Amino acid sequence: MRDTATVFNQHVAPRPLSGSTDAQPPVQHVCVVGGGTAGWMTALMLATSAYGARLKVTVLESPQVGIIGVGEGSTPWLRGFFDGLGIEESEWMPACNATYKAGITFQGWSTKPGFERYFHPFASMLDNMTMHQFVDNVHARLDGADVHAHPDRFFVAAALARQGLGPRASHNFPFDIWYGYHFDATLLGQFLGRKAVERGVSHLQRHVTEVLLDEHGDIDRLRLDDGGFLAADFFVDCTGFSSLLIGKALQTPFVPYAENLFNDAAVAMPTPMKGRIESQTVSTALRHGWAWKIPLTNRHGNGYVYSSAHCSADQAETELRKHLGLLDSDVPARHLKMRVGRMSKQWSRNCVAVGLSQGFIEPLEATALLFVQRTAAALVDALEKGDLGPTARDSFNEAMRARFENTRDYIVAHYKTNSRSDTEYWRANAENMKLSESLQQVLMTWMSRKPLTAGLKAGRFGQGYPIVSWYALLAGMGIFPEGADLRPPTPHQARHRLETVDDFVARSATNFPDHRKLLANIPPRLGDKTLQLYLW
Repeated sequence: MRDTATVFNQHVAPRPLSGSTDAQPPVQHVCVVGGGTAGWMTALMLATSAYGARLKVTVLESPQVGIIGVGEGSTPWLRGFFDGLGIEESEWMPACNATYKAGITFQGWSTKPGFERYFHPFASMLDNMTMHQFVDNVHARLDGADVHAHPDRFFVAAALARQGLGPRASHNFPFDIWYGYHFDATLLGQFLGRKAVERGVSHLQRHVTEVLLDEHGDIDRLRLDDGGFLAADFFVDCTGFSSLLIGKALQTPFVPYAENLFNDAAVAMPTPMKGRIESQTVSTALRHGWAWKIPLTNRHGNGYVYSSAHCSADQAETELRKHLGLLDSDVPARHLKMRVGRMSKQWSRNCVAVGLSQGFIEPLEATALLFVQRTAAALVDALEKGDLGPTARDSFNEAMRARFENTRDYIVAHYKTNSRSDTEYWRANAENMKLSESLQQVLMTWMSRKPLTAGLKAGRFGQGYPIVSWYALLAGMGIFPEGADLRPPTPHQARHRLETVDDFVARSATNFPDHRKLLANIPPRLGDKTLQLYLW
């Protein structure tokens, strides 16, 4: 069944899959420079456009450049990508050591009693049954009433994560929970590459030594390390942080986000998978940043995202090893530098940047693949409309700018609302006043004890994330009047019986299997008759 849905006051409609057309594509040949997840995901989406085989797609991948990977977690939008391609979870997930993700637990970001940890759930139609109770209690708590307003009690996904359950219900439970995935980024890129080649994408392994422009300033062709050239009509830059085409060749300016996102480095190392396989990412605040813990079927992916202005690489590695209990271990660590910000234009002349080349917002909410998916989908839409002119480019760039800025604001809100004071890093984040007008409006509205719902729905501020995400973040961090200022609730403020909420959440959770057992026998999705959301 396909349907539209109200997802916590955001209207979400399924994106129609590309059909076919007899029209000629506006360009004949698109060259995707760079492989990895970004390059191969883009190539697959181009290969399944309405033009079919009439649009030639080539992936040019350098054997000299390693794959950074965009992390090992996703948002629920990745479901729509695989569904649209007709690829079952039972095929791609085992190939990528993938697991299900019901949401993210944040622990140690707040020091307020009762709010030391919270769970950010993915929006689900099933949770509409308890969303109103949650929001009403949040508003009552903001008004000073002593009511329960921690998000974890109100959402089925939080119960699944606590119990180690997978977010695929039994056949007798006809409701679809929104979920994302954890995966090995390298294996995912390889899987997508095989699928792309099967679907007609050409794969050339050569290193680019020079980007040659024509007399108009467009990219004309690429000089390769074997002395040859590769020409195309349109180019997609998936070269990672180097931004070889969009940045170096076309001289597109970069817009840094360093003034309000301090983290610019990471160190990562794996640990063995022991015990149950969790269905959540865990983000733990450390002294100068935060650590991720991501469960795969064969291991845990772990890392520490930190600010190099507050902590050296050696200090970060030592702190991560201590956090993981690996101080005396010889498990190798991988150090990474991050360029946080965005290109001023993601579409310049005859080139679109996708992935790290277009920009990067730190991995706190696992948005990197979402940007890849949305950018590639927008490119396919532009090609199918047959309009690659200045107006289309300007509209594309404005949409991407808004997506980056809105996502940045939501990430910054995590740091701004922290209540830690143990290090200069956390104090600087809490004291940071270099906030966008939109984020200032969100925080001012909340702190003035006014509901966010009207402003969010009207688009006045806080775009990019649904209402549930803002409420889960701000309520989960305990941004309420202090305990001494609370008063007994009025009968109206206490009208919701939380025992009813608890019963609904608990009974719903009984329909979901153990996560490890689910991964051992993944049921088909594409023929499933539960109510699903199809999103690209």
